Amino acid sequence: MFGNLGDLMGKVKDLQANMQAAQEQLSGITESGESGGGMVRATVNGQKKLISLEIDPSIVQPGDTEMLQDLVVAAVNKALETIEPKIKEHLKSVTQGALPSIPGLDLGSFLK
Repeated sequence: MFGNLGDLMGKVKDLQANMQAAQEQLSGITESGESGGGMVRATVNGQKKLISLEIDPSIVQPGDTEMLQDLVVAAVNKALETIEPKIKEHLKSVTQGALPSIPGLDLGSFLK
């Protein structure tokens, strides 16, 4: 029995190392979101960090920052929504087959 436990602990260590590498790789996964018919474009990476924001100069109106703020928020939120499935798929590929199935233990909950 302890031999199996030792194997399991080894697999857990391997999984931890793979997850750390996967987290670092997430910075290379990107997704963009647009608002205002493409007038505002936000790009985020898999670490959910905003890495780029493009604003068409024609929509910058002195005294009307509220519309611009709304467009930026909408573009960033859209980018964050579309990156989420890519993050989950990337992390799932790292953990697939790494540990045996244990009844009552949902590894997917750790990937959220």
